[in-house]
Amino acid sequence: MRYVLFICAAAESAGAETAEADSGSVPAASDGWREEMRRRGVLLDGAALWPTSDATTVRVRAGSVQITDGPFAETPDQIGGISLIECADLDEAIEVAEAHPAAGSGLVEIRPVRER
Repeated sequence: MRYVLFICAAAESAGAETAEADSGSVPAASDGWREEMRRRGVLLDGAALWPTSDATTVRVRAGSVQITDGPFAETPDQIGGISLIECADLDEAIEVAEAHPAAGSGLVEIRPVRER
């Protein structure tokens, strides 16, 4: 089964981590996690995201398009990246998520992919 891991950090640190990743100095712990999960065959893809200050939100209400700079909602945690994994079951997905370095300082949300 495929799952998406949403890699989250506190809003004030999410931007710093993304800028750090963009500059090529991705934390070694994340590099090690990616290498290990690729070796295990569970990591299918992933991407780091720009901070929510660079987001654009689009809503359509009563036929009118509303475009807002910034995130959809103000929350203490922001998604800084995603990983697409394939695991035998939720237990294995939890094992993969708890091994991610972000789980120790932020959070990792696991969501099953709805197959079409």
